[in-house]
Amino acid sequence: MEKVIDFINVNRDRYLDELKGLLAIPSISALPEHRDDVKRCADWCGAEMRRVGLQNVRLIETPGFPVVYGDWLGAKGAPTILFYGHYDVQPVDPLNLWESPPFEATIRDGELYARGSADDKGQVFMHLKAIEAHLKQNGRLPVNIKVMLEGEEEVGSEHLDDFIRAHKADLGADVVVISDSAMFARGVPSICYGLRGLVYFQIDLRGSGTDLHSGIFGGAVANPAFVLAQMIAQMKDRGGRVKIPGFYDDVRPLQDAERQAWTSLPFNEKKYKKDFGIPKLFGESGYSTLERTWARPTLEVNGLLSGFTGAGAKTVLPAVAMAKISMRLVPDQDPNTIAALFEAYVTSIAPKTVELKVTRMHGGKPWMASFDNRFVQAAGRAIEKGFGQKPVFTREGGSIPVVSTFQEELGLPSVLFGVGLPDENAHAPNEKLDISNFHNGIIASAILYQEIAGVGEP
Repeated sequence: MEKVIDFINVNRDRYLDELKGLLAIPSISALPEHRDDVKRCADWCGAEMRRVGLQNVRLIETPGFPVVYGDWLGAKGAPTILFYGHYDVQPVDPLNLWESPPFEATIRDGELYARGSADDKGQVFMHLKAIEAHLKQNGRLPVNIKVMLEGEEEVGSEHLDDFIRAHKADLGADVVVISDSAMFARGVPSICYGLRGLVYFQIDLRGSGTDLHSGIFGGAVANPAFVLAQMIAQMKDRGGRVKIPGFYDDVRPLQDAERQAWTSLPFNEKKYKKDFGIPKLFGESGYSTLERTWARPTLEVNGLLSGFTGAGAKTVLPAVAMAKISMRLVPDQDPNTIAALFEAYVTSIAPKTVELKVTRMHGGKPWMASFDNRFVQAAGRAIEKGFGQKPVFTREGGSIPVVSTFQEELGLPSVLFGVGLPDENAHAPNEKLDISNFHNGIIASAILYQEIAGVGEP
């Protein structure tokens, strides 16, 4: 491994220059005007995979954006890794809050600022560089590897499950490796063994055929903005507990040993509040902040739209009101079950004075592995060697729905091998990637392949 690590260290500056080229492509999958950019990014990834030495590289069409696939299968008798990542990124709004252009990667204070730097282009790129280092220095990899990059993760991976089912034979492996998550804290490397699931809805209310004068019609018709506020207020109690009947029926209780382990993690609530500008923390009564974000389900309003929001005043009763609402789920909650409960509850609390439309959008199942899994432990050793200290084992509040699909459709365990940071601003202005984490992540990824090569049967 010594010459592989030396090669990585010598090429640090080149890696940043190459990554800037990838980050310059505005591959925003959610916006139709960037459709060609997303396809251009897929082409870029395919070309880079060929350049680092992967074989059988191809773009596989889906009803949406293509999956970029490449492999190297020359390690006879060694385990096979299926590496999954995504090349699409989130929109950049609000643009005025960016301190530098979102697609002109800029280095400030040891961090690389650009949309996609942490989520997920930078973390995908570190694996491509680790693969390159092994192939350039040794002419081979210690393991077999299949790389699969999708372009629809940021819009719910609508076509990914069908793709995986249709390509089961091609995607066979021993373990899935995913680098699309954050460390526990700066300077505290971690291995994630659990993710929350997701259900996402849009609620639309209509109270009239058009906006109405609030003086002439106020008091005679229902205001959909006000009705929506009243409905949302009925979704949680004052203690933060979701009021939907049956919502908690299948929640897997936290084990005492796990709760105890989390109390030993270096988490400081005062610093947490200060870092994110939070006046006072709030959440479900009876649980700590980490327990609420990792192991308890939530219901949150992600967006509201109604009426006049411009400068000045306009006395109007809006005709319509809309809310985006998400629910994060934990083992053993089923997204379809929770979605049906939500639909029934919203219908029951909507008054007859408005027309109601409830649209079920994307979602995904929660996932959890045992942290004594042999592949998880191999990842822990690799992180320790790459970053110089033992990792902590954590869960994550976010969702990567495909992890459950890999388990159910391919029978594969997953290892979440992320090097982002909690303050990386993923999905927000000024997204950033710590450059030291990026370089150490390349080394750790290269070591991970060696560690997995040495993993025996369970």
